Amino acid sequence: MTYSIDFRKQVLRSIKDGMTIREAAAFYELSTSSIHSWQQSLVPKTTRNKAPTKISNEALLKDVKQYPDDYMYERAQRLGCSKSGIESALKRLDISQKKDLRTSKSMSDQKSGISK
Repeated sequence: MTYSIDFRKQVLRSIKDGMTIREAAAFYELSTSSIHSWQQSLVPKTTRNKAPTKISNEALLKDVKQYPDDYMYERAQRLGCSKSGIESALKRLDISQKKDLRTSKSMSDQKSGISK
């Protein structure tokens, strides 16, 4: 939960008017670290600018082009990471579903009614 800008200003105004950070934290039922971070930047952060750490975008895009029908666990084995890591990396790259119109590996083409 984020606090409103008005509330943050009120807390900082109380500190400016003579209240200590500990007293303000106890009075408003906040942590002192929250107040310290508000002193640095009043506006809450909306995004997290963190570079991909384990799965590079280029390697994942290359894998998706080379193996378009593979499951996430298969990509994870090839790229040396977890399935949930692949899921978040695909979401980061805005790749949401298989682009191949044929069915997945688990269903044969005869059962699906799609002809090649």
